[in-house]
Amino acid sequence: MKNQISQSLTIFLAIILSLLMISCGSKKDEQMNNEFKEFIKNWETQYIPLYKEANLAYWDASISGKKEDFDKVLELQNKITALFSDKESFEKLKKIKESGAIKDEIDKRQLEVLYLAYLGNQIDTSLLNAVNKLQNEIEQKYTNFRAEVNGKKLTDNEIEEILTTSKNSKELQAVWEAHKKIGTVVADDIKQLVKMRNEIAKKLGFNNYHEMSLKLREQDPNEILKLFDELDNLTKDAFAKEKENIDKFFTERYKISKEDLMPWHYQNRFFQEAPKIYEVDLDVYYKDKDLVKLTSEYYNGIGLLIDDIISKSDLFEKPGKNQHAYCTDIDNEGDVRVLCNIKPNEKWMNTMLHEYGHAVYDKFIDRQLPFSLRDPAHTFTTEAIAQLFGRMATNAKWIKDMLGIRDEEFNKIKDDCFKSLRLHQLTFSRWSQVMFRFEKSMYENPDQDLNKLWWDLVEKYQLLKKPEGRNQPDWASKIHIATVPCYYHNYLLGELLASQLQNYIVKNIIKSDDLINQSFKNNTEVGKYLKEKVFAPGAKYFWNDMIEKATGEKLTPKYYAKQFVN
Repeated sequence: MKNQISQSLTIFLAIILSLLMISCGSKKDEQMNNEFKEFIKNWETQYIPLYKEANLAYWDASISGKKEDFDKVLELQNKITALFSDKESFEKLKKIKESGAIKDEIDKRQLEVLYLAYLGNQIDTSLLNAVNKLQNEIEQKYTNFRAEVNGKKLTDNEIEEILTTSKNSKELQAVWEAHKKIGTVVADDIKQLVKMRNEIAKKLGFNNYHEMSLKLREQDPNEILKLFDELDNLTKDAFAKEKENIDKFFTERYKISKEDLMPWHYQNRFFQEAPKIYEVDLDVYYKDKDLVKLTSEYYNGIGLLIDDIISKSDLFEKPGKNQHAYCTDIDNEGDVRVLCNIKPNEKWMNTMLHEYGHAVYDKFIDRQLPFSLRDPAHTFTTEAIAQLFGRMATNAKWIKDMLGIRDEEFNKIKDDCFKSLRLHQLTFSRWSQVMFRFEKSMYENPDQDLNKLWWDLVEKYQLLKKPEGRNQPDWASKIHIATVPCYYHNYLLGELLASQLQNYIVKNIIKSDDLINQSFKNNTEVGKYLKEKVFAPGAKYFWNDMIEKATGEKLTPKYYAKQFVN
């Protein structure tokens, strides 16, 4: 009896102790959750006004090109840097994260996103501010640079026009080399910037800035490298065959031998876009068209209304204006804008559809989400939407549906339209290999011969010939390397996802086996699917989880290969 009483007492005490521990744990969890809610409230109070003001300042600077506007951007960037580099705030986040007390899925996601954002800034703010300052100065140099040929300054649009249309090899070389001179203007600054970025990464425990950038954006560097190796194997033979066709076309066009073909003969500054080697001249279909109206009619027709975005956008060339194109969500509340420099041609039709793809993604993110999650699931998922729609500019069915060409004309151009798109995809895929591997290697060893590294990669992946004796920082003529570092691989990931989404939409919404001849015109079910499954979730889910929820599979290259390689 005594032993039974003793055992019962032991069990009773264990239960009491367990209940006390649970009670203490519950109180601690409750405390952590309350601390996190308070943290979010304080963070939003500080960050949201800065976010909006910084985006407005960058918008103004992009249009004016004025130093005082860029100075304002820098001032606000430094304030944002100061917010995210606050060590006391980071320690709070770290403590909350390590406690494991946050169970709510939305709160857990917010915690992860904010933790990574703060982690990347946990060093001396003077170094972060110095990086901001140098990058700002470099961007001003790109914005205000104009290539000069025979005493005439040329815009990027004018350079592209000459490279596309001229048959004079000397003129092509002069224009190409004039554009590359921006490289000598910014190269030393970029090398310094790379080393400063690496210093930040190493202080935070990473091997280099490239590795850090991917990890802080929730990408595994080894998985991305493995995927690029897989894409290299998938595309290299198909591209090599297409390159033979390209070279044959240009030897006849320029009346020169294959051995004399040089990078300036391939119709754009970097051979990142497909040259026009097929009989169809897509520019003809757009030369007299209102690209803004076409873009509006198309997106409105599929239920993704954009007229409010167009009204706030800046779409045509101006002196001093940024010559590229981008979309920005000023306040994460619906003030979405697009910057372009439209000319009536296929390239800018593609760009308009592309940028407004970004815009509708931003516009239709669920505004009930916490502010920190009102972003795309990942930067490459918004690229996927932009690329899905950008492809329409070279789609014969889209041209027929939107421009009203006759069936006879449609049948005449449809094969060449698809060949042009396929060639672009293969060309861009190989160019992306150059960019990804160059940046990866540059950050691993910024003191190596970067001029040689660049041309070694260009020759290997793009099959272009380095001009004899050339030893210039041509790599630095690509603005993304300085101002959007370690980002370019996301464009190619976006192409993979665009094909995956295209396959899902055609099979499950349109219920067709024809992947090629689809325009989605006036199909509001397509718009509804994208709004509900891709746009609205924002950053609520890890990017691959969002993709799986939207398509039934995680990201895979098989649909890209099915569409453009096999």
